[in-house]
Amino acid sequence: MSLRALVVCLCSSAAVLSGCGGAGAPPDDGAGEPAAAAGAGGSCLSGGHGGAPGADAAACDGPGARFATSVVSACFGPGQGFGQDRYPDVVLGPPKGGGCCGGSLDVLSLGDGGSIVVAFEGNAIVDGPGADFLVFENAFGRGDDAASVFAELATVEVSEDGAAWSAFPCAADRYPYDGCAGWHPVHANPDENDIDPLDPPSAGGDPFDLAEIGVPLARFVRITDRAGTPDVFDLDAVGIVHALCP
Repeated sequence: MSLRALVVCLCSSAAVLSGCGGAGAPPDDGAGEPAAAAGAGGSCLSGGHGGAPGADAAACDGPGARFATSVVSACFGPGQGFGQDRYPDVVLGPPKGGGCCGGSLDVLSLGDGGSIVVAFEGNAIVDGPGADFLVFENAFGRGDDAASVFAELATVEVSEDGAAWSAFPCAADRYPYDGCAGWHPVHANPDENDIDPLDPPSAGGDPFDLAEIGVPLARFVRITDRAGTPDVFDLDAVGIVHALCP
């Protein structure tokens, strides 16, 4: 076992202990290879509901109800630190995108190989036409070439119970990075514009379709930074496009 996997995680729920590394760590490419947990020298935080976003979640249609309402666990790798002073609120509620050409600073850096598990209390993600949920990072374009994007990639998994996980295969080797999070700029920012943050074509962010991995419903999303790369994933928000009230 590498030093990267030797990390003790302080999870708020035993049901998602696998989200902090070890035998249940997320697969690296959807093919069963374990991804690294928080790297040597990293740290872990227990989860939390934060402020207002979680408070209205039970209403299913209250403010923030279709965005992540709580963090179950977060384990950070080397290179992390940014955003922890605003944890967990910084990743709850709608995104605060910086547009096509500038990344948002309203993010939480996972660090090299770090991971985070978020939950939805007011709604579940269900399979519908097209994208079912969006992961928002702070990627941004560099010039007119769509392939010239500043990307910080992560693997995404979903679970209905927080114990059994299904991963989206992440094509991280070359653009387009299908199945990965962290490569689409985020345009929606309710503080600055009227773009619907849950409309995939206009909101930006990385879309995920449950049908692609044969999952009908999910209540948890786990995001794991692709370890060993110079750039680390920064999470802004996670939102549900197709929602079902429990």
